[in-house]
Amino acid sequence: MKISKIVGLMTVTILLLIGCEGGSDTNTEATANKEVEQELTEFEMTNGIGPVNEEITIDEIDPELAKEGMQVFDMKCGACHKMDSRYVGPPLGGIMNTRTPAYVMNMILNPEEMLEKHPIAKSVGSEYPTRMTNQQLTREKARAVVEYLAQESQ
Repeated sequence: MKISKIVGLMTVTILLLIGCEGGSDTNTEATANKEVEQELTEFEMTNGIGPVNEEITIDEIDPELAKEGMQVFDMKCGACHKMDSRYVGPPLGGIMNTRTPAYVMNMILNPEEMLEKHPIAKSVGSEYPTRMTNQQLTREKARAVVEYLAQESQ
């Protein structure tokens, strides 16, 4: 009888230790995420992480640039993104109403680091099974896509 109590106590102790160990991993991950957020500057939190390190403004839509952006979008982005519905990636029809032009450009130009380090990109990215891939666009092409998205967000 004493042996079965000892075995029972050992089993409970092992289960508690395993449970506590799992919790520490979660706490470690949460702490690491907060540390990454704290490492981001205010500009990066608003405008993303990547080669665009200045604010981009769109005062008036440039129809020619938007047309070029639509062509680039259709060729490089349209396989995964639709304007008004969830697809392989999130819908982008109103994206310019919720994100800055610099954020969207950094997401286009630097999706790997954005999905790894930016809390908003990580959160949105976690809702989709396929990660956004880098389409190797130039800054100029990414700017054209942003102009198109701004036009579609009106």
